[in-house]
Amino acid sequence: MRRHFDDVQLGSIELFCLAAELGSFTAAAQEAGITPAAVSRAISRLEERLGARLFTRTTRSIRLTDSGNGYYRQCRQALTQLVEAEREVSGQQQQPAGTLRISLPTTYGHHRILPLLPEFRGRYPQVKVDIHIANRNIDFVSEGYDLAIRVRAQPDSTLIARHLEDAALVVVATPAYLTKAGVPQSLDQLAGHDCIQFELPSSGRRIPWLFNEAGTERELLAEGSYCVSDDVLGGVTLAKHGAGLFQTYRFIVEKELADGSLVEVLQPFGGRSRPYTLLYPQNRHLPLRVRAFIDFLMEQRRHWQRP
Repeated sequence: MRRHFDDVQLGSIELFCLAAELGSFTAAAQEAGITPAAVSRAISRLEERLGARLFTRTTRSIRLTDSGNGYYRQCRQALTQLVEAEREVSGQQQQPAGTLRISLPTTYGHHRILPLLPEFRGRYPQVKVDIHIANRNIDFVSEGYDLAIRVRAQPDSTLIARHLEDAALVVVATPAYLTKAGVPQSLDQLAGHDCIQFELPSSGRRIPWLFNEAGTERELLAEGSYCVSDDVLGGVTLAKHGAGLFQTYRFIVEKELADGSLVEVLQPFGGRSRPYTLLYPQNRHLPLRVRAFIDFLMEQRRHWQRP
């Protein structure tokens, strides 16, 4: 195989990453034990090779350009994998270590994954966890994530998908709301209720409510006075304060259902769910910390399965 990088170019990439992380050519030079001029020359060689500016420079500071930011994320990921590969081959890394970067949706993050992280770090104290919580698809390569969890994950040949659970859906409301508006006994009666809606910000599409009726799966676009975008927990908060009915995941409202502050309705039409999936790139050397977290989640998911 033809060499793509020489030793000087690899060294320049390491110095570039160091300068990006420390925010200073001088600090990078002190860390590397060389002069600031040598760091500046290394960055200039990279910029000339790439045909793009990686930093905007002033007399007092440096800042990554958009191109530099994307290049940094990919270079840091590649350098980290090289270091970890050397450690594994030489037997230096017997325990998972380093920073684990995870992207989580809001609901699953708050109610499933975040409560588990102290236990995970208790097992692997050398692992730090960088958590991104948002309801959007991420780019593993350009954004430098190790793992992501998504609901209704689309097929992607570049990703490995591991099923976590089918999260059960329930329709809930407060006792006070039901006393005022009545308890719906059929799907047709939803038309007479305030049904809190959730809208996907990526498409502007309102999510239909899912039911079983006489052995047939049904989807309904119920109407109401409230519509929440991006954060499903906003709909839960509205329902908890008497705004109306809301269909959400059972795991989010288990405590409220147990203490009676929320009541499940339309149980005969329940039984529907949505799948949650763990995603990570194929054909990538998986660091020990990533493999450890995957195994940890696969162990934990047995507690989430519906009876």
